[in-house]
Amino acid sequence: MLTIFAVSDATGRTAERVIRAALAQFEGAAVRLVRREQVRAPEQVRALVREAAAQNCLIVHTLVSDELRELMLDESRSQGVDSMDLMGPLLDRLAIHLKLTPQEKPGLLKQLVEAKAREIEAVEFAFRHDDGQNTEELGRAEIVLVGASRTMKTPTTLYLAYRGWFAANVPLVLELPLPPALAALPPELVFGLFMAPERLLELRRVRARQEGIPPEPYTAVEYLRKELLYCEQLCREHGWRRIEVTGKSVEELGQEIVALLAGKDRTAQPTG
Repeated sequence: MLTIFAVSDATGRTAERVIRAALAQFEGAAVRLVRREQVRAPEQVRALVREAAAQNCLIVHTLVSDELRELMLDESRSQGVDSMDLMGPLLDRLAIHLKLTPQEKPGLLKQLVEAKAREIEAVEFAFRHDDGQNTEELGRAEIVLVGASRTMKTPTTLYLAYRGWFAANVPLVLELPLPPALAALPPELVFGLFMAPERLLELRRVRARQEGIPPEPYTAVEYLRKELLYCEQLCREHGWRRIEVTGKSVEELGQEIVALLAGKDRTAQPTG
């Protein structure tokens, strides 16, 4: 029986799939496939080649490090082991045609796939928790934006979601009590968005005309002032950070929020 080591500096799934695809052409072949993962150090390569030599194994690897690929070749030759490099020739060809140098980062494809999956989940989360929806699930949020109507909560939430953050937003309305889940959140996760009253009034008037919203009390100056004071009061009471949004783009606002989370472990991870 032939033993094949599928060797990788990541999960080894790519090497295993290629080997199995090739083996499908050899019906009934007696083969034992052994996956060896996370091979990232020279001593691991040397030990693996010695093991392969003792068992007369074939090595098929997808190592991305140029140093480790060269070591695998040298060690295999000295130990009389047959080894095949699946990744090196492709990386070399791509480097020539693209005129770029490969990053040689193990597990990069897996990281990219996971980041994309997270982004999709984050966007779904943002839509489910837009404008105060499903507030009982706010405990899953990493960022929650609060504020009066028309303070850029929804577009900023989506901007953050497309960069992998689980973000939600909740409007603060005079007549409505705070959702219990919002009040229970750690204050560093909640950001109060504030806009200059004159600009906010202008945006509300436009929305009222476009959507047929009754002007009273939505566009009443006195009501607007009371709402903003109410939002200020809630931010002080709960320790939520206050962010001025007047004149800022969604990108600027999103980046400012992420920067304010600089002390959190996950801050730098989601990216777009």
